[in-house]
Amino acid sequence: MAFTINDRVVHPQHGVGRVVKLESRRFGAGTAQLYYEIALAKGTIWVPVDNHAGGLRPLTARDDLPRYRGLLRSRPAPLAADHRQRQLEVSERLKQGTFRARCEVVRDLTAHGWQKPLCQSSAVLLRMAVDALDEEWAAVEGMSVADATRQVQALLLECKQAFAH
Repeated sequence: MAFTINDRVVHPQHGVGRVVKLESRRFGAGTAQLYYEIALAKGTIWVPVDNHAGGLRPLTARDDLPRYRGLLRSRPAPLAADHRQRQLEVSERLKQGTFRARCEVVRDLTAHGWQKPLCQSSAVLLRMAVDALDEEWAAVEGMSVADATRQVQALLLECKQAFAH
């Protein structure tokens, strides 16, 4: 997908940013390549244009949020009881880099934690997924991350009330 200057994008590891320029750059001894310069809240990254944009995707459309609200309120999918298997499954889902995958992981890991405390590695994955989800939710809604966090947590509470045993 081609992006243009001022497009808002989501990088799978770095989060929400804005394309500020397209520039030919050379890093190290390599040959010059065309890169997107992405301005993030915490700095700048360069993503090669010809490398399928390094997993960049457009910011989720505001019109899609009602569907994701429903997803966060929906029945959680069961996760593997074995923490290693659960880590692999959740990590694979997050590698998709989609907003949907983040919503599902946040819902499912949160629900798993309702049954018994999450192990440290699952808790870390959940925190990372929640932070990324809240950041993008805030950007889409044009609100603070704190307000987005409250909205997401309220949706998860609705899920818990509807499906907790």
